[in-house]
Amino acid sequence: MVPLAIAFLVTALLYASVGFGGGSTYTALLALAEVDYRVLPLLSLACNLVVVAGSTVRFARARVTPWGRALLLTAIAAPAAFLGGLTPIAEQGFVALLGTSLLFTALTMMLPVAKRPEGEGERGRVARYAPLAALPLGYISGLVGIGGGIFLAPLLHLVRWDSARAIAATASLFILVNSLFGLAGQVLKGGEGRFAAAVDLGLPLLIAVAIGGQIGSLLALRYLPQRWIRWGTGALTAFVGGRLLLNL
Repeated sequence: MVPLAIAFLVTALLYASVGFGGGSTYTALLALAEVDYRVLPLLSLACNLVVVAGSTVRFARARVTPWGRALLLTAIAAPAAFLGGLTPIAEQGFVALLGTSLLFTALTMMLPVAKRPEGEGERGRVARYAPLAALPLGYISGLVGIGGGIFLAPLLHLVRWDSARAIAATASLFILVNSLFGLAGQVLKGGEGRFAAAVDLGLPLLIAVAIGGQIGSLLALRYLPQRWIRWGTGALTAFVGGRLLLNL
């Protein structure tokens, strides 16, 4: 448990600095540790909540969150995340979906993302259609416990939805709300027994990500290139996703 907690702390530190919760990497680490697949989304979503809560507050205080458009995305995704959490799924189907999601997560992290400079240029013409992606991203986040922000941010960059800081702030809020609604659905689906099992296993991990998330939010990761972080975590999630799919 100690090595896993340390890995969660480092993951939270890295992700919190860029507005993400780290759900994809938590999921990968838990899969490597062979945690019961029914408990895994509960732990990942709870860790997401702890980490992005601090990031969301930090972005809000800096007044970079585009509240109107960000709330529209989250309002569309939140009910879908709740339904995803409620959806029963067999282990084989869960592992297949998780493995595929991890591979796509790795792809979005390892590919270069062109960022729009602060205050430059107009929004892309297709940016208005970005809310259409919120529905499936919300559902997946609730079902497998990834969060959805790691998919949303590259998409928003691609369509030139807003500045890099505004997109990071939006992704943070998106993950926070999706994780909350997805976790609620997972708790209702699993009942008290599964929730108790998640609490017993997850308390040290929650403490670890709380510490790591606060450090990451304060330091904003100025001493380690974000490209290294993306490639490293992308390689991990790709390895775990591929191994899960090969073992089906």
